Amino acid sequence: MNTLTQAINVAPSDERCAKARESWRSSTVRKPIRAALGDMAAGLETCMYCGESRGTDIDHFDPIARNPLRAFDWLNHLLACSTCNSHQKRDRFPVDEDGNPLLVDPTSEDPFDHLLLTLSLGIYSPLTPKGKATIEVCGLNDRGLPRGRMQARRVVGLALRAWNEACEGNRSGEMLEHVHTVREQPFADVCQSMLRQAFSPGADVVFGDSPDLLALLRKPELREALLR
Repeated sequence: MNTLTQAINVAPSDERCAKARESWRSSTVRKPIRAALGDMAAGLETCMYCGESRGTDIDHFDPIARNPLRAFDWLNHLLACSTCNSHQKRDRFPVDEDGNPLLVDPTSEDPFDHLLLTLSLGIYSPLTPKGKATIEVCGLNDRGLPRGRMQARRVVGLALRAWNEACEGNRSGEMLEHVHTVREQPFADVCQSMLRQAFSPGADVVFGDSPDLLALLRKPELREALLR
């Protein structure tokens, strides 16, 4: 991929974007990149932006239109669904007054440092300017995504309670199945947020309607199984 980048670099500056797009479209490296990203993705290869749909595209986090020299940069590739890639994020890449990116990069940053998920509503709120820009550009509270996250919370709750029953009955095979159910469903961010908020200062309020679920989320053996 260094050779491909070098070919873009030697092109005149006003032609680099077109050269990068042409090289990317005709390159044979896209297939192995897509396969590697799929192996790394959560659940059934879900989009790294919305977490709902299956990732079908390779998105350039820093768009080719803005930075053609990163067209073949492995660290600039994210698995995305066609909606997020072509209709939501597109070539949008806001920066602050110093030129620093205002989008959360899920490959190098913890999104929960910038975003807070209200589990009861399935809605994200920003904790930082970067979180605010990410919500807007990626449409994290649009397209029915909050409703999907609320459903994901219900599924996780059912699976964890079923895990606990299997644990009490010493049925290890069933326990693994319930963990697998949680891992493979869309909206992996919901379970991750539940695990984190279980030890937050307001956990008793967040899980006020399900204290038994809060107790489960605090079980070391369950946390280990889910985070493995």
